[in-house]
Amino acid sequence: MNKLDVTCVRVYLTEGEGSMESLLRCLHDEEKVQGVTVFRGISGFGKSGTMHSSSLLDMSLDLPLVIEFFDVPEKVNTILEHLRNKVEPGHIICWPATLVV
Repeated sequence: MNKLDVTCVRVYLTEGEGSMESLLRCLHDEEKVQGVTVFRGISGFGKSGTMHSSSLLDMSLDLPLVIEFFDVPEKVNTILEHLRNKVEPGHIICWPATLVV
């Protein structure tokens, strides 16, 4: 079993920001990261404290989104520099991980 050290990154957004598509395009077309997944939250709140949630009666269009991706640490460091102008400060977290190949 081979292993590769990678860095995982999570970017926290909301649907209402409208930035998901351009960020995905950037990660796929320009940065060419190894893997990306988008999660759509059913409920959440940020620094404003305003709760955003979905229900059958009210399908909110401002739900939380999480874009998660991974790649080798050197590449992720470069990508994070590029994301500084695209994502609000305090909305990106990252951690080391091991990819089993």
